[in-house]
Parts: sequence; C-alpha cells; structure tokens
Amino acid sequence: MAVDIRKVESREDFKAFFEFPWTLYKGDPNWVPPLLSMRRDTLDKEKNPAWEYMDGEYFAAWRGNQIVGTIAALINHRHNEFHNERVGWFGAFETIDDAEVAHALLDTAREWVKGRGYDILRGPQTFTTHEETGLLVEGFTRPIILYPYNKPYYQLHVESAGFTGVIDSYGFHLDAEKVYRIGTADRLKRLAEHIEKRYKVVVRQVDRKNLKAEFQLFKDIYNQVWEKNWGFVPMTPRELDAMVKSLGQFFDHRLAFFAYINDKPVGFIIGIPDFNQVLLKAYPKPGTPEIFTLIKALYYWKIRPVIDWGRVPLLGVIEEYRGKGVDVILYQRVCQSMLDIGFKHNDSGWILETNQPMVGISKNIGGEIYHTYRYYEKAVS
Repeated sequence: MAVDIRKVESREDFKAFFEFPWTLYKGDPNWVPPLLSMRRDTLDKEKNPAWEYMDGEYFAAWRGNQIVGTIAALINHRHNEFHNERVGWFGAFETIDDAEVAHALLDTAREWVKGRGYDILRGPQTFTTHEETGLLVEGFTRPIILYPYNKPYYQLHVESAGFTGVIDSYGFHLDAEKVYRIGTADRLKRLAEHIEKRYKVVVRQVDRKNLKAEFQLFKDIYNQVWEKNWGFVPMTPRELDAMVKSLGQFFDHRLAFFAYINDKPVGFIIGIPDFNQVLLKAYPKPGTPEIFTLIKALYYWKIRPVIDWGRVPLLGVIEEYRGKGVDVILYQRVCQSMLDIGFKHNDSGWILETNQPMVGISKNIGGEIYHTYRYYEKAVS
C-alpha cells in the first residue's frame, strides 16, 4: 500500500505517534523503553522548555491503518541566532526497514523546512544538543542513560535519501578490570596529583547537604564551559532548571566534583549511574500504570541492584583555564569514585571527533570507542 504522511493533530494521532517505538523495537534486546512520563514531557510543547524558542510539527507515516514511521520537523531559532545559520532539524525519527517510508518522512521534514525559508535540514536531534542527539552508526549495543538508540538500517535509509555526514561524536568505554590490570588508575592518579600541585588546582566533591546552592553553581558555569562546542546553544534558565531536575532523579553526590583555581570555580564533572539498566528490568510500556513500573524500578535500583555502569555526560572547563590539565584531574576523580562504588564499566560521552584533547585523554587511559553517533544534513532546495 502507498505511504501516507499525516500531520499529528488529533489525540488519536498523538497516541499512535507516542506508542510507535514500543511496536518498532518489540523484541530488540538493546532498546531501553523510557518512562512514559518522561517521554510525554519531552514531546509536550507546553512542558518541554525547548519549545519556548522552537517551531515544529510532528508527522507520522501510515500504510492503511498501520503506523510505520514518525518524524518531527523543527526550527530552532536560538540555534540559528547563536550560530548565524538557517538550519531546520529533524528529530523523533523512527521507521520500519523500508526506504519508501524513511524517504517519505525525511522529504516531509525537508519540505516543511523549505516552506519556511530555511536552507538545510540537519539531524537527527530530539530536540536539542542537551537531549537525545545523533544517529547511532557504530556500536549497536544497549545504550547508556541519556543516549539515543536506533536500528542499524537507519544509516542506510538516511544516506540513500541524500543526506551526508557532518560530524561524529563518540562514546568511550572504560573497563574496570582493564584499568587495574594495566595500571591506568595509578598512573592517572599520579598525573592528576602532579597537575594539582603545578597549577594549584583544588577539587572538591559536591556537598550533598547543600545541593540547591551546588546546582546553582553548576548552572552558573554550565553555559560558559560548553559555549564553543559544535552545535551548542546556551540553555535558558528554564532549561537549566529542567536539566537539574532530571539529573536529580539519578544524582549521586559521590560522582560530582568542582575544580577551583585561586578560589574561582573553573570546571565541573558530573557522573551518573546507568539507570537504563533498571529501566530495562522494569520495562515501562503503554497500558501499564507508571506506579507499578516505578515500584519495580525501585526494586532493581535499591533492593536488588543491577547497576554496574556509570556514565560521565557532563565535563567542562572554562576556556581560559583549559590546557592546564583540569579536565584530567576531574576525570581521574570521577573514575576513581566509580571504581570505589564498585561499578565495572564507565562510559564517557558524547565526545566530538574534533575534541582531540578529550579523545586523547580517553584513549590514553585505556578507553575504547564503542558507540559512534553521526549528524547528517541535506540542502533543502
């Protein structure tokens, strides 16, 4: 049957759009279903603070009465102002293994962006660099928390639709057993101590008794340290509040540190437990009240813990203090803390391919690239 692309308008349309991933990834052992409430908050244009400066529409692909794909077409006005570009984005991109469906969805997003006078369609990104971003092209294993996941055939369909890769980002895996075996932990500790003495760097753990002030400090320097990253757009106050609230659900003060030079905060690092391991056990799904899912999640989080992975999603140093090894000290502290907690695996990402200092640090301490995410774009004319 012919593919029919329809804008998501009715409550029934949105329900089909919302629930499609559970159909698409059914039986895939690597896909981790999100909490229903978190997915609703992401897609809700009233609740997701990014929609304060975005325009966009949701579309679904149908064959008869069966949904076979989804996509969002977006204009991120803050991105275009910050980077002086005229770019539209596609996100929430999901499709069955069918080039006709994938191309129809991407063409719909391209035409929507073109109709608003923009020059390029880029993605996938749902919906900013602070959320799920990039297409998985290498390393089709279970995603760590806050990483997206997609089927291997997505790359083929995106590229056959005329999209070309723009930039890659990496996820690095550090195995605790390997760290001890090759002596990485000791070497990294000695290096960090040398840097601390040379540049008079002071690192302290987050104070769990004063988290409100600690999160405020994090918010104060977050936009400074990430400002020149590819694709980065400074967070609005409401976005920063939402990030803090989201991180707070998984936050472990033992995995968060600030760095100071001359009593000035110059950098931070935040690691988090891989809650995806819990979600995979609890397996949220439409039709199951979330309270039951949360009870099950609590069991696998606190009573019979299954988490043995940690992730470092946030690391930053203010530009004028880079090149002194502050990032090395922070990374050493959080890695050691993960080892002390008993985590067997550490993920660091995403790290842009252009960020050679961090790529070098990750490789030198024994990290291996095990996930690669790629941004694509295509001229809309």
